[in-house]
Amino acid sequence: MKAAVLLLAVACAIPLAAAPITVTSPDGRLTLTLETAGGGRLLHSLRADGRELIKPSPLGFAKGTFAGSRERKVDSEWRPLWGKRAVVPDRFREVTVDLTDYQVIARAYDDGVAFRYDLPENAWTGDGEHTAFRFAGDYTAWFYNGEHPNLGPEKLSESAGRRLPVMTVMAADDCYLALHEAGLGAGEPLVLESAKNDTTFRVASKPTEAWRVVFCSRTPGAMVDSHLIELLNPPPQEGLDFSWVKPGLAVWDWRINGATAGDFKYEMSLPSWKRMVDFAAENGILHLVLDANWYGPEFGKGSDPTKGGKAAQVKEIIAYGKQKGVGVWLYLNDVGGRNFPLDQTLKQYGDWGAAGVKYGFMKGNPQQKNQRTRTITELCARNKLLCDFHDYPVHPYGQMRTWPNAVTREFCHAQLDAHRVFTPRTFVTTVFVNMLAGPLDMNNGLADLTQAGRVDQASPVPSTLAGEAARTLIVFSGATIIPDIPENYRKHPELLQFLAAQRMPWRESKTLSGAIGEHIVMARQAADGTWLVGAATNEDPRELGIPLGFLPDGQHQALVIEDGEDSDYRTHRESYKSSRHGVTKADTLRVKLAPGGGACVILRKTAQP
Repeated sequence: MKAAVLLLAVACAIPLAAAPITVTSPDGRLTLTLETAGGGRLLHSLRADGRELIKPSPLGFAKGTFAGSRERKVDSEWRPLWGKRAVVPDRFREVTVDLTDYQVIARAYDDGVAFRYDLPENAWTGDGEHTAFRFAGDYTAWFYNGEHPNLGPEKLSESAGRRLPVMTVMAADDCYLALHEAGLGAGEPLVLESAKNDTTFRVASKPTEAWRVVFCSRTPGAMVDSHLIELLNPPPQEGLDFSWVKPGLAVWDWRINGATAGDFKYEMSLPSWKRMVDFAAENGILHLVLDANWYGPEFGKGSDPTKGGKAAQVKEIIAYGKQKGVGVWLYLNDVGGRNFPLDQTLKQYGDWGAAGVKYGFMKGNPQQKNQRTRTITELCARNKLLCDFHDYPVHPYGQMRTWPNAVTREFCHAQLDAHRVFTPRTFVTTVFVNMLAGPLDMNNGLADLTQAGRVDQASPVPSTLAGEAARTLIVFSGATIIPDIPENYRKHPELLQFLAAQRMPWRESKTLSGAIGEHIVMARQAADGTWLVGAATNEDPRELGIPLGFLPDGQHQALVIEDGEDSDYRTHRESYKSSRHGVTKADTLRVKLAPGGGACVILRKTAQP
């Protein structure tokens, strides 16, 4: 659908200092104000529901005298190839402020505001960016923290030093903010910095053309459901075809290595791969991910990523998978990616018919990693390969709109890949912080929480079976990678049914309730119309009501899977129970979540007589 765009030219002959410029969200709730202070310094501030949240704060660069402004209104929609929902409203109000040396473009959406700078070419290396955010109170914040539990909750005045976005802020029980960036080009990813006993955060990274983004919603769940970051990125390049991109679940060979089923021992080899492909095909799972060492030791300088190790077996499993309708992802370590021609390697994978590339352990500073990530993503797209970046990747900034093959990345403390303690509280914090940036590869969904037989430092998972399955739905990703062997899933047919029902692309997603670090309830509508609900809690047990008002009219059958009476993430991890109920949109389901546990619900419309 073509955008319906209304352009309003505004003649401004008066100085900006005498008449602050405001841009208000379409619903009238948010107001971003631009004004000048002494010495001609440019400032920005934010109000929501009449409440000041960000006080007048520095904006832009030292140079620049006001020369005029223009306004624009857009009321359109975006229909992503895949995402949280099939149709995304694209409504905003925009003002462009012309200065003698650069422009400031500012937008207000219903769920946040953003601004960026348009400088002449070669001007980015001059005077540093002055952008800062002076919060109006000593609010509570959480921060991204790499492959570790999130930082926070902490008061803004306690957050001294450098912090990495996403930065999620609770200003009040009915007011939440988050700072991030969108549409970053080849520059340095955003870094924030603050001083002790101060509530101001300034941009400490190099100036870029990226949007500085402030989410603003009445609930943290509304920020989870937002598309603000993607909408601030451009659409795909003209002429590029992404119709081949298919999001969905994937099975994984890394975590099965060493597990046994009867007389069969799983390894990262062709016989095991075939069993995994057969299981995937039986359950409508789209992909198998082959991890490290298939072409030789992943950090070996001589390991050839197109000819080494088990390359012949890999070509065979790709062909076998095609017969079964299951695509195969291939791991590529940065060592192999650099010691051999990258463009030739990715072309070879495309020629073999691989489905995607999981890229690991990229080296370089943040800007170098960003540039390389962009290069790999584009090369993958041109060879019809999905991509997933692991091991401290560059944060997502909405790439999935421009490059729909960028389906996920490990921008989180992944549950199984980093051998650290992944607590229930970690999960229900990460989904309100890291996941605001984009799709995450967290590898939830074990069916044997002891990881029995695992070769690679197996350790029990602090969760429950119902909680594990629920997490697979809650975490937004274009490649939901589940880590266990087929036999363990078959032991739990109701949970397998919940996994198999996660048919993407999603038609709709709604965070029904949630509190940072405490719990979350997520509903998603699958491609076939089935509604699914996942709920997860921290270390505290809780009973939750799930209102079903999102359902269409008519009768529905609900399969409810919840923790057993004796379930506890510390002891009885594998206890769960299931029940069936006839429900309508007027009903509220009650579920009990054990410590560290969760609940899953499948809702299908009942055939009318």
